[in-house]
Amino acid sequence: MHERRRAHRDTHKKIEQAQSGTARAALLGISDGLVTNVSLILGVAGAGAEPSLVRLAGLASLIAGALSMAVGEYVSMRGQTELLESVLATERKMLHNEPEAAHSAIEDALVNDGVERATAHTASREIGRDPEKAMAVYARSHLGINIDELGSAWGSAISSLIMFAFGAAIPLLPWLWLRGQTAIVTSLSLAAVSALAIGSYLGISTNGRWLRAALRQLLVLILAAGATYLIGRLFHTTIS
Repeated sequence: MHERRRAHRDTHKKIEQAQSGTARAALLGISDGLVTNVSLILGVAGAGAEPSLVRLAGLASLIAGALSMAVGEYVSMRGQTELLESVLATERKMLHNEPEAAHSAIEDALVNDGVERATAHTASREIGRDPEKAMAVYARSHLGINIDELGSAWGSAISSLIMFAFGAAIPLLPWLWLRGQTAIVTSLSLAAVSALAIGSYLGISTNGRWLRAALRQLLVLILAAGATYLIGRLFHTTIS
C-alpha cells in the first residue's frame, strides 16, 4: 500500500516537472548546445579553417542557437499553457454543472491513493464545498494536472537560452588557446565527457539506467561530430 502511494506521488512529481518545462528546457538546451556546436566546430576545423574562423563560427553558433532555442521554448510552452488552461476551463464548467460526477471522480481518486471508501466519500464532500479546492484536487488526481504549475514560458525560454549557451561553450573553449589537432582532440574530449555526464543524469532521473543513457548520448555526439568533420575534410584536408 505504501509503495503504491509512493509510486503514485513520484509519478505526479515527474508530471509536474514535465509540465513546468523549465527542467526539460534546461536538459534539452545543454544537450543541443553541446552536440550542435561540437559538430559545427569540428566541421569547420575539418575544412582546414584558421583557428580564428573556428572561434568565430563557434561563437556565432552559440549566440544564434541560444536565441533560437529560447524563442522556440517560449512559443512551445506558451501554447502548452494555453491548451491546459482551455482543458481546465472545460473541466471547471463540468464540476459546476455536474457536482455529483465531480464528487464521484474525487472519491475514486482518493480510493486509488489508498484511502478507505467511506473516508474518501466524506472527504470528497468536504472538498467539494470549496470550488477552487475541488478543482485543484480533481485536476491533479483525475487529469494529472497541477493547476499551480502549468508551466512558465519565460522560465523555459531563459533556462533554454542559458543552458544551450553553456553546452555550446564547452567544445569552443579549447579553441581560445589551442590550435590544430590538439584543439580538435581536446574539444571532442571535453564534449564526450560532458555527453556522458548529461546522459548519466538523464538516466538517473528517468528509469535509472544511467550507463545506457550515457552511452547513447555519447554515440549521438560522436555520430554528429564525426559526420560534420568528414564533410569538412572533403572540402579541405589541411589543418593549421
